[in-house]
Amino acid sequence: MSLEESEAEQLEQQRWGVIGVQLVITMVMATVIQKIIPQYSFARWLLCSGSLQWYRHPTEEDLRLFAGKQRSKSKKDRKYNGHIENKPLTIPKDIDLHLETKSVTERDTIALHYFPEYQWLVDFTVAATVVYVLTEAYCSIMKPSQEMNISVVWCLLVLAFAVKILFSLTTHYFIVKDGGERSVCVTFGFFFFVKAMAILIVTESYLEFGLESGFSNFSESAMQFLEKQGLESQGPVSKLTFKLFLAVLCSLIGAFLTFSGLRLAQMHLDALNLATEKITQTLLHINFLSPLLMVLLWVKPITKDYIMNPPLGKESIPLMSEDTFDTMWLWIIILLCALRLVLMRSHLQAYLNLAQKCVDQMKKEAGRISTNDLQKMVAQVFYYLCVIALQYIAPLVMVLHSTLLLKTLGNYSWGIYPESNSDTAVENNLLPSSVSSESPSVDGKTKITVVQIAVALESLKNIFTPLLFRGLLSFLTWWIAACLFSTSLFGLFYYQYLTVA
Repeated sequence: MSLEESEAEQLEQQRWGVIGVQLVITMVMATVIQKIIPQYSFARWLLCSGSLQWYRHPTEEDLRLFAGKQRSKSKKDRKYNGHIENKPLTIPKDIDLHLETKSVTERDTIALHYFPEYQWLVDFTVAATVVYVLTEAYCSIMKPSQEMNISVVWCLLVLAFAVKILFSLTTHYFIVKDGGERSVCVTFGFFFFVKAMAILIVTESYLEFGLESGFSNFSESAMQFLEKQGLESQGPVSKLTFKLFLAVLCSLIGAFLTFSGLRLAQMHLDALNLATEKITQTLLHINFLSPLLMVLLWVKPITKDYIMNPPLGKESIPLMSEDTFDTMWLWIIILLCALRLVLMRSHLQAYLNLAQKCVDQMKKEAGRISTNDLQKMVAQVFYYLCVIALQYIAPLVMVLHSTLLLKTLGNYSWGIYPESNSDTAVENNLLPSSVSSESPSVDGKTKITVVQIAVALESLKNIFTPLLFRGLLSFLTWWIAACLFSTSLFGLFYYQYLTVA
């Protein structure tokens, strides 16, 4: 066996050994999802740990007592066309009604709308995050070269589930005939389409996503690949088509996140009214402004230029290297996502308090209300708790795992003082590999198949480079944060000034 064949075989063994370890981690986590998580669910613990209090709707007998009425023994029913129609019981709106509170238990969650979807999204996100951490730790210790990171598949699945659930919630607004939710979604969808087209024409000197360099590198690599296959092409897609596709995708994401931002604004205002400590109020303000902080990380004149070239007299001394800056904003996004998760219960409790708030608002009105309408008004707040939880946590999941994908596929580092190898890794990925160009002549159909798969993966790596992933994932992460802040800011203005407190 020649030296080249032995080196190629060692590389194949290393490659399949690492993937084997990653597959073991995946299989173990799949077993945990199937056997352990249904018994020890993190999603269920977030709701049922005893800290959330919901308001029970009063029974008809309770409402009779509050209204000072007794159940009549004689029937005062009216007959129409031969059948008896019971007159609905009505009570004054200004009665002294106080709702009874109860801690959320596992039994209560059975009646919640979208509870299975909420539990699956949260628990699968936790499992995918654990797989990502274990895989990153293994890769940092063993330092495998030219390997596919299977945790990328987990992150993509998390994003797919989050988008699917948001799509399901949005379609629900289109099914309901009453209300203006459908018009709000369509309006914000067109607004975000125009906004995306405007953002995509901004130069890299203001918004540094890396889309231009990433797309140029992708087009050149694809053309080189097609030329090697004997095909003539001007590129897989034009830049205009590429940006138009991104704008349509951005408009859909913005429409899906519309009510998440509006609901976040309302819960933020109610949570501030409940908070008594200054530190809690400060954390709530930081949590609300966290999408804006994420957006500013990519605004070059405000963050990168100011840090890399600070105005310190005649000489400009950079405060940190470019690699350290990239690592810093990765950690900032992770910490802001952790803060949003910590404050989730405060926001959900603020939502649950809407039941008592609606009753207090009803007391200020004149007239009467039927007992059924009053019970529905109180009960529907609790029954839609998981819908609100999904609207709160789905954008968080999307930002978190798009950031994890950006780190992995963009060849970034988690170290504050990373080694100067990220740029070389990007450049090496742009070049064709010697292993992919010279397939070793080994015996056996299995080894030949392995070599063919390795060649195909290397060809895909040369086309879909880290520069492309940096541009795409940076833009998508920025866009999710921008949509969430835009809708929450509009919601803050709406609930603060356009509605009656």
